[in-house]
Order: sequence, then C-alpha cells, then structure tokens
Amino acid sequence: MHSDTGETDSIWMRLTELRRPPPLSRDAQADVCVIGAGIAGVTTGYLLAREGKRVIVLDDGSVGGGETGRTTAHLASALDDRFHRLERLHGPEGARLAASSHSAAIDFIEAIVAEERIDCDFTRLDGYLFVPPGDSRDVLDAELEAARRAGLAVERVQRAPLRFDTGPCLRFPRQGQFQPLAYLNALAAAIERLGGTIYGGTHVTGVEAGDPSRVSTSAGPSVTADIVVCATNTPIVDWLAVHSKQAPYRTFAIGARVPEGSVRPGLYWDTCDPYHYVRLYRDVLIVGGCDHKTGQADDAVARFTSLEHWSRDRFPIGAVEYRWSGQVMEPVDGLGYIGRNPGDEGRVFIATGDSGQGMTHGTIAGLLIRDLALGRPNEWERLYDPSRKSVRSGAEYVKENVNAVGHYIEYVTPGEVSSEDEIRPGDGAILRHGLRKVAAYRDNAGALRILSAVCPHLGCIVHWNSLEKSWDCPCHGSRFGVDGHVLNGPAASGLEQVDARGS
Repeated sequence: MHSDTGETDSIWMRLTELRRPPPLSRDAQADVCVIGAGIAGVTTGYLLAREGKRVIVLDDGSVGGGETGRTTAHLASALDDRFHRLERLHGPEGARLAASSHSAAIDFIEAIVAEERIDCDFTRLDGYLFVPPGDSRDVLDAELEAARRAGLAVERVQRAPLRFDTGPCLRFPRQGQFQPLAYLNALAAAIERLGGTIYGGTHVTGVEAGDPSRVSTSAGPSVTADIVVCATNTPIVDWLAVHSKQAPYRTFAIGARVPEGSVRPGLYWDTCDPYHYVRLYRDVLIVGGCDHKTGQADDAVARFTSLEHWSRDRFPIGAVEYRWSGQVMEPVDGLGYIGRNPGDEGRVFIATGDSGQGMTHGTIAGLLIRDLALGRPNEWERLYDPSRKSVRSGAEYVKENVNAVGHYIEYVTPGEVSSEDEIRPGDGAILRHGLRKVAAYRDNAGALRILSAVCPHLGCIVHWNSLEKSWDCPCHGSRFGVDGHVLNGPAASGLEQVDARGS
C-alpha cells in the first residue's frame, strides 16, 4: 500500500488497504460533484447522499490517499490557534462558534461510527496542553479563561498523567481519536450504498461554474452537476483570493512502539513553536511536529531526529517504525475557509485551511456545505466564509504574502548545481538552462528527467523535497511528482516537460 502524494507512508497507510475506485471513463451527470476523496469530500458526499442527492466523488488517486491519510488523527475541540487568539481575531461569539463547531464534529463522528457500525477504534479521551520547561505559564491562564468563555469545560490540573512532569497544564475533556482510513473507507462504502459513485485515478483540470457546472478531467470525460464541492486540501478552483489568506506547511510524524500500559491514552500538546502533538494507537506512540513552510527547507532527517530525541527524553519508546510527512494549510486568522467559493454565486463550494486539525475541520465542512447546498441556515456560515476579511489578522496576512513574493527573486539567482553531472541517483536539483530554470531529477537507474521549474499556478520556482521525492512550490504549496504530475494544488496542471538541451 502506497500513498498518492509522496514516498513516505503513514501508520494508517501501512495498516489499511486503500480503496482505489476505477477512473471516470465517460461523461456523467449528478446533483453534486465532489472533488477530493479525503475527510472533507467524503463526509460531504455522504451527508448529501443521505439527503437523496445523486453524488459523484472524483479523486486523482485513492480514497484517503492524500493528506487525510497523513494525519495523526486527533479529534480536538482544543484548537491549535488558541482561543485567546481566536477571541481577539473573531470576537467572543466567533470563539464560541469555533469551539461548538469542533465539538459538534467530534459528536458527529461518534454518532456515525455507532450508526454505521464502523470499526475504527474511535475513543473519547482527555486532552492536555502544557508548556515546555522554562517557558512562561501565562499562556495557560489566558487560554483557560478564553476556552471557558467559548463554552468548553476546561480545567487547570497540576500535571498531565505522564511519566515525566509536565508541570501545570490544561485538561480538555471529551476529545477523541480514531483510525482515519478505516473510518473513511466505511463512509465511502456508505456513499455507494446510498447510490453515489466514487471515481479514483481521475485528475480534475478545471471547473466551469454555471447552471449546471461542468467539471473537466485530464482524460477527457466530464461531470455536469448542480453543485460542485472542491475538497482538495487547497482549492484548485481559486486563483489567488483564498491562497493569499493561507500558507502551506509540511509537518512531520513518527511512530514507535511502547510497552503496554506505559503511556496513559490521551491527546497531548505543548506550546512550543512549532509545537509537538502526541497520541497512542494501540501500542504505538505517534508524535508529530517540527513543521516548516512547504518548499522552504529540505532537512527531513534532522526533523525526524529531533522528534525522536524529544520523544525518547519523555516516553519509553522502542525503535521508530513509522516516519512520514504531510501538508497543512494555515489560515492567517486561525480558522478554515468553508463555504461558497468567492465569485461563483453559490454553485461551487470549497473547504480548505485545516490549520492542522483536518479531521474536525473536514467534518465541519461536510456539515456546513450540506446545509448551504440545501438552502438551510447554519450558524457557522459567517465564521468560515471564504470571502471573509479579518482586519485584525492584517499583519499575518502581510507577512505570509511578503514571504511568498520574495521567492520570485529566484528567477535571477544561479542554479543549485551548475551541471546535471552533479546530481546523484535518487536526487534532484534546480539548474539554470540559459534564461530559464529547470528541475532535474536523476532516477536510481541514472536516467535524467528534466522539467520546467516554474509552478504553473503563479509562477514561483519549485524546490526539491528529498524525503517525498517531489518538487514543492514555496509560495502556495503546489507539489509535483518527479514526472511533473500534480500531487497537491492549487496548481491544476503539472510541470512542463523539458528536453535535455533545455528547449
């Protein structure tokens, strides 16, 4: 079993047979066409199929083979962006709705697991937020009060129930965890049972909003539908409006076995920047963190080593058996963008900006988009509106966009190596071929693949990711395989092929 978006496999991808539906082979019609078979897309498709809608789900790989399969699968109403920050950015009511929506997402997953009798190790447990040694604990006081104002039953305790002394921390009750691909496979089967259809290996190249809308694919067949939902981690239907309001990050995770009973089940998070997040899956301790902006570092070995050292200092872990990375989208104001795609008059919906909490954000997306598509009121609509503008997050907006724009200087800088001869088998590098830059990869047999280094989304120069064997865009997070095909949007088309002479 191998993932669709990289070289590394998560623990879930190793343990679960990925569903690989057949590709779309002829034109089709539906009430709803969902692009993306991750948690957001499959949940949305499932909910609308339950409402009697004819649903088609398209994915360029397998069910859950993208970023959903790379999660650590925390189900938390304790939000990474912290309630004291969300309260400042969105007001007390916005923070309350954020808390209630994530709590509702966990409740929904629990209810569907019971109703559909899904064997996915769903468990309710406590979550604990603690500060690293030497750091100020003021953040705990601020978060305690803000989380309580948001309606969560949070309490301060002397320490988390772990072998090492975390010091005072916050306990968030009724959090959850599950096996995400087992859950997703069951929802996908339910879509088909309800009369929906899922197509894999089907790459969407564009959406023409209209009445009906038309979804085109690289192989030729298209889908027409009254409603289109773009649930592709980051939307391929928007050129800049949403992408300028969020930033892509790579996050890393390891899994190592621990003696039975040696670690109390729970969700654990610290306040480091970037922070660490910890959970158990049976006898495997899963630890994540050490994020960096996509395409702006290539030091995965050092990051895995850092995670391992941090874990060994605190937990009785054995050999590390799993190492993987994933991509998260960080919105400038801490909350996802879920709802009507700006400018598409309610015919196209998007779900993005998971902020590291994709399982609950994706579930919120399904619940909210279902209501919007059916014309039902939903109190979360304004909070997650993709068209929203947050004046209070202006500094973060400027910082992220200055960072992206700064990479255009790479058009005039030298290549990373001066000749293809310097590229070792299994490695890639950026070279200059006259006036253009190219992305060159040498496979293990010694054959060279040369592509344009220009991302087709907005023209940034891609960078090599040696862990995942991919070309990653440092501006808005598009990712491409060594043959140029798209692994992750917002780019909808691949890197241009270039011959060995650079023409």
